[in-house]
Amino acid sequence: MDHLTEKTLSTKTIFEGKVINLQIEDVELPNGKTSKREIIKHPGAVAILAITEENKIVMVRQYRKALEQVIVEIPAGKLEAGEQPEVTAVRELEEETGYECDKLTHLISFYTSPGFADELVNLYIAKQLKKKQKPADLDEDEFLDVLEVTLEEAEVMLEKKQIYDAKTAYAIQFLQLKKALGE
Repeated sequence: MDHLTEKTLSTKTIFEGKVINLQIEDVELPNGKTSKREIIKHPGAVAILAITEENKIVMVRQYRKALEQVIVEIPAGKLEAGEQPEVTAVRELEEETGYECDKLTHLISFYTSPGFADELVNLYIAKQLKKKQKPADLDEDEFLDVLEVTLEEAEVMLEKKQIYDAKTAYAIQFLQLKKALGE
């Protein structure tokens, strides 16, 4: 066991929601003292960097209540119970954009806010996209616009704070790095 590990003494769930649960944990610190931790439990999510044959990034524009604004993001969604991330990625890509893909590759997985949440986002790149004739419906509480933008347009959106979330910024920086390396 690492010398920085905190031992959980007790856990109390204080909220169970549709997307997250909130727990308060009493922990023993490495120095033997105790403290409390507020932890958001999340089932995990996927994000999809979908690239068209014209080398455009497929994005969605949607209102985010926590921010009280509309932002532009790559398609994403939470894992359903027992669902594998690649299945979620295919489902979310179709639901949010109307596209299906012939090539889906896992790029990386990362924690969004490890100081207080266990949400793990699995980032995929989708290529060889095809527009579905009859795409799956959005969730009943989901409203969005689909955009297709160049890397340069996405960079401007970042500067103008139209793109404001970490998963999308991460995906754009991945493409910038690939471009800089000549790949």
